[in-house]
Amino acid sequence: MRAIYASDPDESRGRLFDEGGSAHRSAFQRDRDRIIHSSGFRRLKHKTQVFVEHEGDYFRTRLTHSIEVGQVARTISGALGLNIDLTEAVALAHDLGHTPFGHTGEDALNECMASYGGFDHNAQALKIITSLENHYADFDGLNLTWETLEGIAKHNGPVTGNLPFALAEYTAKHDLELNTFASAEAQVAAIADDIAYNNHDLDDGLRAELFSVDDICDLPIIGKCFAIVDEKYPNLDPLRRRHEALRRVFGVMVEDVLTTSRARLAASGARSAKDIRELDAPVIQFSDGLFQDLKQIREFLFENMYRHWTVRRMRRKAAQIVVDMFDIFSEDPGMMPPEWKAAAKGDETHRARVIADYIAGMTDRFALQEHAKLTDPNLKS
Repeated sequence: MRAIYASDPDESRGRLFDEGGSAHRSAFQRDRDRIIHSSGFRRLKHKTQVFVEHEGDYFRTRLTHSIEVGQVARTISGALGLNIDLTEAVALAHDLGHTPFGHTGEDALNECMASYGGFDHNAQALKIITSLENHYADFDGLNLTWETLEGIAKHNGPVTGNLPFALAEYTAKHDLELNTFASAEAQVAAIADDIAYNNHDLDDGLRAELFSVDDICDLPIIGKCFAIVDEKYPNLDPLRRRHEALRRVFGVMVEDVLTTSRARLAASGARSAKDIRELDAPVIQFSDGLFQDLKQIREFLFENMYRHWTVRRMRRKAAQIVVDMFDIFSEDPGMMPPEWKAAAKGDETHRARVIADYIAGMTDRFALQEHAKLTDPNLKS
């Protein structure tokens, strides 16, 4: 049963370009489907989560991460009586704006763009779905509903201060009310992101042997979950033991969000999706205790995974690849494919932003290949 504060597709604020309704799908279902069929979503297959895509077939990529986020978000949304389709649409689209090489590529591109408005992957996701995806005859972008666009733009909370240029450009013509919180559905997508990466980064770090099970058993939540598994399944083989423990860690996070969020929703007095937006704090949250536990886990991962010497080496190379390409294309936009060269015509700021769009859209694999073609005299263009 849908909660009174859930988003209702029949009451959507609509799309920037009116298309009429669908006989078979709600407005939010159409949004989700358009995201899944977009070029940007497919490119996530070869974009870094933590490990560059060629470093192993079993590590998460941005695509598998987004699918996992969507699964967690659907579960939480359904349990809270929210609109599952809107939640899933925001969850699947939340990382569309990521550059190759993950946050390393984003940081490098942001430095390159410092004089031209900077670069932010959340703002870039909005740019992709509102203009860079250009497959439809009647409009640029995917022409998603206001609610989905709002959720993508501010699922992490209100966006205030100096806006990233991509966000400022779009909201100047289509107000997403960035100063308020997003719907409860978008808030679920945001916390599902936290749950997914907290869990799968532990799994990937163990798989890559950056740390061991013994190293993480002193951390909150994790040690207890391994102890439960050991009591129930003595002498379980290591891979099954790890899987059983980590799926319980997953369950602890989801149950905590459900318990905490139900209480916050009840206490909020919200009677509509509009009421949720106008609150002065998010309604979808971890409990204070679990939040502190997760903080310790993130600190461990930062020191032992994200700052591991092998990861740092690859990140240094990845950052240099992004900087090299930006400098080369800035000096001579004719080094880009014809359609990008044509799009780059204009003043210096416009040119830089087109170059950033081109680089941001690359997969890890393509960026490595493109950089090699640009810098290795032994390779053909």
